[in-house]
Amino acid sequence: MKPLYKITFLNAGKIYELYARKVSAGTLWGFTEVAELVFDLHDGLVIDPTEERLRDEFGATRVLHLPMQSIVRIEEVERKGQSAIRDAATGEKVVTPFPLPAKPR
Repeated sequence: MKPLYKITFLNAGKIYELYARKVSAGTLWGFTEVAELVFDLHDGLVIDPTEERLRDEFGATRVLHLPMQSIVRIEEVERKGQSAIRDAATGEKVVTPFPLPAKPR
């Protein structure tokens, strides 16, 4: 079985936590290559909005080239946990609220 990695990195003032099967020194100098991103597949009604947001942003990505200075940590893990987007200053999870209907005028 292929190893599974949890990659924690900074992006636009947020801390992203993603899971991937491949991590290597990049062919581009100063970058780390992250490939085969792993996302949860939901067949039921309960959907994690953070996981959905990450899948929308990175779902079509073949290889993610991350600048080495943006990487906080890379861990080899036994199983996938919950992917997350956190505020870099507070460490609190960033929750994307469901859109609300417009207020009548």
